Amino acid sequence: MQLLATNVCKKQDLGVHNNLFGGTMLSWIDEAAVAFVNEVCYSPNMVTLKMDEVFFRSPVKENNLIKIYGQVAKFGNSTIVINVEARKFNVYSHEEASVCTTRITFVRIDDDGAAIPIAKHVKDKYPDLQ
Repeated sequence: MQLLATNVCKKQDLGVHNNLFGGTMLSWIDEAAVAFVNEVCYSPNMVTLKMDEVFFRSPVKENNLIKIYGQVAKFGNSTIVINVEARKFNVYSHEEASVCTTRITFVRIDDDGAAIPIAKHVKDKYPDLQ
């Protein structure tokens, strides 16, 4: 998997149980993922179509460093599916532990919001994923 983003969990990111608010994690994941698919697909017009089951494996606490990783899983005509994993990074040992995983589908759209095909040259870079 490729590193997409790094975030620090701050006090304002915490929910009522002093863990990272799940919605904040989802926002971090979606933002990192869309930037990744924009780059992969050579298009700024990629939007989130769906996020599959999100599995929160363990809590994230204040000052934890979170690294978000992604990799292309599959292409459709106008869609790209990526696997995403958020990991807690220990700055002392450099060990990582998975805290959240999901799979996200993005669709390429035109200026009116209609789905349009992802370019052939993009898919040609991933022949095993079509």
